[in-house]
Amino acid sequence: MDDRYASDPLADFRIARGPRVLPEVAADRDVVVEDAASGFVGAVVGIERQTVLLEDRLGKVRVFPLGSSFLIDGELIRLVAPKKAAPTGHARTASGSFAVANQTARVALPSRIFVEGRHDAELIEKVWGADLRVEGVVVEYLEGVDDLAAIVAEFAPGPGRRIGVLVDHLVAGSKESRIADAVARGKYGAHVLVVGHPFVDIWQSIKPARLGMKEWPVIPRSIEWKHGICDALGWPHEEQADIARAWQRILGQVRTYADLEPVLLGRVEELIDFVTAP
Repeated sequence: MDDRYASDPLADFRIARGPRVLPEVAADRDVVVEDAASGFVGAVVGIERQTVLLEDRLGKVRVFPLGSSFLIDGELIRLVAPKKAAPTGHARTASGSFAVANQTARVALPSRIFVEGRHDAELIEKVWGADLRVEGVVVEYLEGVDDLAAIVAEFAPGPGRRIGVLVDHLVAGSKESRIADAVARGKYGAHVLVVGHPFVDIWQSIKPARLGMKEWPVIPRSIEWKHGICDALGWPHEEQADIARAWQRILGQVRTYADLEPVLLGRVEELIDFVTAP
């Protein structure tokens, strides 16, 4: 007779040996994953602290926390930040220059570089900061160029005490171009170099691909540009703190000079050469 009570019904069960270990996949650029919770499928276009930016086939970009909520080919994986490659050969700074080992900051030169605002200064520090400390160049910001002539006069530049100025939206016929021309023709013009880029704001000098965009949104002149950009990108923009957070998010995507538009690179290098010339 078949005794249905003769066997142990729990015999085929296995004791759990702890939590399941998921395979780790580095969030390298262009790796395609699916968010298990929402079903959003996209390619990795950036890493920001402990979050990953995914872009779907329609160009929509969403932000997700790194971790174990992603699928690849239907298999659950743990998405982790890519490991930084060990440096080989001569190390380079973010600006592309050869890094100087064990170099302390040089005593500041009498010369200065002035930029329009805090965001300009922070971007230059991130990319050229190591170079500027070696050269002893200090960067200060002006909060606009309307009073540039008075600032130059107060600084009183001369031989060995030069001023370099980086101006936003320096295009023919603009207010900024008229101010720059007046300074160049003025008493201290021989010791002042004013250069600029064509962008409305320094934000635009960062390649849009770093933010998962094909191009920067076009903002009507009737709308304050940074607020308009944040609105177009779906970011909070009601308060100044929102704009500050948006900038830190944008700045966080800049790694080296390769993330900036060439027109800005040339102007900054020109200013550094000018203020450090013997």
